[in-house]
Amino acid sequence: MNKQLYPGQTIGIIGGGQLGQMLALTAKAKGFYVIVVDPQRNCPCSQVCDEHIVADYTDQAALTVLAERAAVVTYEFENIDYNALQLIEKTTVVAPSASILAITQDRILEKTYLSDLSINVAPFAVIVERDDIDQEIVGIGYPCVLKTSNGGYDGKGQVVLHSATDIDEAVGLLAHGPCVLEAWIPFEAEASIIVARNHGGMIETFPVVENIHRHNILHQTLAPARLSAAVVQQAEAIAQKLALALDLVGVLAIELFVAADEIVYVNELAPRPHNSGHYTMEACDVSQFDQHIRAICNWPLPKPQLLSGAVMTNVLGQHVEQTYAQIGQKAHWHIHMYGKDEAKHNRKMGHLTILTDTLETTQAELKNTRIWD
Repeated sequence: MNKQLYPGQTIGIIGGGQLGQMLALTAKAKGFYVIVVDPQRNCPCSQVCDEHIVADYTDQAALTVLAERAAVVTYEFENIDYNALQLIEKTTVVAPSASILAITQDRILEKTYLSDLSINVAPFAVIVERDDIDQEIVGIGYPCVLKTSNGGYDGKGQVVLHSATDIDEAVGLLAHGPCVLEAWIPFEAEASIIVARNHGGMIETFPVVENIHRHNILHQTLAPARLSAAVVQQAEAIAQKLALALDLVGVLAIELFVAADEIVYVNELAPRPHNSGHYTMEACDVSQFDQHIRAICNWPLPKPQLLSGAVMTNVLGQHVEQTYAQIGQKAHWHIHMYGKDEAKHNRKMGHLTILTDTLETTQAELKNTRIWD
């Protein structure tokens, strides 16, 4: 697709969670008509879009209807049926493409692809049965991580192996299919970068940010990352390389490990807006959602500018009540709640961003509320 889309045309979104909701809000602000496909009737995106097709993500009839009506179809997560997505590419533009989805939804394909591009990844091996673990762990060593090839997120579908006694627990993952055994990278920091590319080939990157996880779930994002210029340059080079190699249209989030020697490793890819990019809504002159919509509609991409330092913190189910109690006292907290129907433990219910010139002071302020203890 070389032509631009204009307000009044239709954007289709597969997936109605918070990322779909924020994409829809951005598209609506630009004057687009938005249709979402999601099986949950009151999903976050359904609360703000024009139409909601209540159907499973693998429902080819529903996706065909979406493709027939939308000038472009995008998606908010990777757990979509590749064959279904490939089918609707015959009818309309899918961005990012089904081929990118195929790579990023399968850890084996993803790590192999990155390795073939000479991009650093943790040493890994493909595991099909128990004997493979015993053979491969000799070279990979402890500690290491066994991960399912498909479907894992927020720490689900993985087991850390510290010694041979952990293998029995890890073997259960093989019931879900082939797995990846990865060496443990002794990282000094976790970081990420988001890159955008439009149909015309214009590429722009967002600032590199630093991420802090708790129990494998993103807790905070710090912008800008407290990393050296050399690390930032490596991250930006990786982002540019991947955007070109993948023929990306839309945004791509790249999760990184930074080792003590300042070597950067790619952990995971996500061809969509990302939790670590939420800070862009207040801290940048263009958000990750704005950039994604611009890219898939083939609009020119502005160079994102960081207007202020920021600390973004996730609000999980167990944090909701205490966060609400702070609303009347925290004028500088930019709070976003997603409209989910039930505040479950460790479920992402919202996030807040604080603009700041002193990241550590703001982190201390958040810690002193004891909400995230």
